[in-house]
Amino acid sequence: MEEETRKVAFICSKGDLDMAYPALVMGWAALGNGIDVTIFFTFWGLDLINKQRVDRLEIAPVANTSMKMSMMGVKTGNLGIPNIMGVLPGMTAFATKLMKDKMEALEVPPVREYLQMLVDAGAKLYACKMSVDMMELGMDDFIDGVIDIVTAGDFMDMTEGAQIIFI
Repeated sequence: MEEETRKVAFICSKGDLDMAYPALVMGWAALGNGIDVTIFFTFWGLDLINKQRVDRLEIAPVANTSMKMSMMGVKTGNLGIPNIMGVLPGMTAFATKLMKDKMEALEVPPVREYLQMLVDAGAKLYACKMSVDMMELGMDDFIDGVIDIVTAGDFMDMTEGAQIIFI
């Protein structure tokens, strides 16, 4: 009896820099283990595949209660950043730069490059039709490697039997 290939499907619904990496990292790990990978980008997750946004993803410290002072370069252990600091002008740019610098130091590829690595390794990328229509986007707005714009129903059909992970 032939063993069926394992499948995993990620639904990316957020366009923040810190929310881009979970699907990319887990998708890469899955591909490395011979698991079929499909990624569906919906709502703000479309920013990850949007040519105009993919290189401009940010991380906002406002209301991000999990952001640690140590990420901001302050050596205080696991203390969170007081929310009020997040509203200061320049804090989003500052937090974004720090995260990108830390990711680069760890040799983690930028989002665009990571997506290309996934595509080159066989991952399938799709954009959500409803979100695309709502945001008045089209295939020309997306990076190379996005296969198609599909409905949620189409996505469910094409990922039948897959583990589905919502991010």
